[in-house]
Amino acid sequence: MKMPTKKTVFALVDCNNFFVSCERLFRPDLEGKPVVVLSSNDGCVVARSNEAKALGIPMGAPAFQYKYLFNQHNVVTFSANFELYGDISKRITALLATVTPKIEVYSVDESFLEISTLSIKDYAAWGRAVRESILKNIGVPVSIGIAPTKTLAKLGADIAKTDIMRRHSREGGNLGQKEKSSFTGFPIESGMTMYEGVVDWINASEEWREQALASTPIKDVWGVGWRLEPKLRAEGISTALHLARMRPQRAQQLMGIRGRQMVAELNETSCFPLEREHKPAQSIMRGRTFGQDTNQLHVLESAVASMTARAAFALRRDRLLAKRIGLMTETNRHKPGYRRWAPELKLAQPTNDTGLIIALLVDKLKEIFSSNHQYHRLCVYLYDLIPENALQTDILGEIIPKQHDKSTARMRAIDEINQKHGRGKIYYAAEDLGRAWEPKHQIRSPRYVSNWDELPEAHIRQV
Repeated sequence: MKMPTKKTVFALVDCNNFFVSCERLFRPDLEGKPVVVLSSNDGCVVARSNEAKALGIPMGAPAFQYKYLFNQHNVVTFSANFELYGDISKRITALLATVTPKIEVYSVDESFLEISTLSIKDYAAWGRAVRESILKNIGVPVSIGIAPTKTLAKLGADIAKTDIMRRHSREGGNLGQKEKSSFTGFPIESGMTMYEGVVDWINASEEWREQALASTPIKDVWGVGWRLEPKLRAEGISTALHLARMRPQRAQQLMGIRGRQMVAELNETSCFPLEREHKPAQSIMRGRTFGQDTNQLHVLESAVASMTARAAFALRRDRLLAKRIGLMTETNRHKPGYRRWAPELKLAQPTNDTGLIIALLVDKLKEIFSSNHQYHRLCVYLYDLIPENALQTDILGEIIPKQHDKSTARMRAIDEINQKHGRGKIYYAAEDLGRAWEPKHQIRSPRYVSNWDELPEAHIRQV
């Protein structure tokens, strides 16, 4: 007799207002106050506390347009501190790995867990325990969605996060309560099992699940977004429930196989397994908006060198070689006379050699450079990537194995030294030609976890 297979169960752990939560770890006095994190050049809002959201500050809002509102409501602003956020993210991932080894780090603030094999009797209680463990050991609040598919787990986490925001607004900012509740807007008698910050889709009633799908705008379904929303709305599909009831064949006609899979996932059939292995990149890009516009060639050369160093390191980390390289630079599109340039180059011999790529891209930069333009942004991109071990010789002799082996050995030595003694201990001289392009961090918090000179200080007061 064939035994029935156990149904897959996923949990999505999603950090709430992650960048803001990281800032509050070392600034507990900011709890309950409106806080926003700005992009590296202090230009746009990239993260908001619930209090800031309640003031109507949208994501991506230009900071200069909301300066009066910031001052009026004493909004605390920070420059992005990505070193801090990355470290906190790694700590959360390490903690989740002790819960189950079946984990997929989806983004800096989201992780999927596959929990089918764990002995869990009450999913909502399990989720609450995980949430409290992260809050106690790391200090970051999270929302957790538990469901038979990744799409529904993500939807569940979004519902849990929305419930926290509504509760926060209703209770004057107290986010610490853990009592049982029902998602605001859905009837309690629907049979929904939920603690604050945790949605258990598995044990929710059919009525509640249908209402949850009906209350979810189509653009908020994982995989839809703003690109597919107009096409679906033209078909009369405006909610997740409409999509769930769509014929799979029609969904595939509109969105390809991914559309058919989305319909299946919303109907509790798992199509997207846990992806535990890092997928090699298809292209790599590193870019920056400058801290101040420049018409100086040496400053642009420094920017090209610095961004190439980061991009080439990512190539080597994934054991890849680039067959094509390019750069893109532009003036400020919000000022008169906007111009954009994007020269590229096909390499005779694929490479991940930082020095070689810098030299080639600087040559391309010189071809398009004019001191009559004020350059505002620059990107370096590497694409048409192949595995490092896939390099083959050619009949014309353009690919020279000895040259490749020498380059590989040199890059490996540099990477090992930097890994042992700290990033940037060895770098190319071109990176030091000028730093005027570097983004502004005028209001960045200290790098508490990655810089000895910026460690927090504790003062003992004698009584």
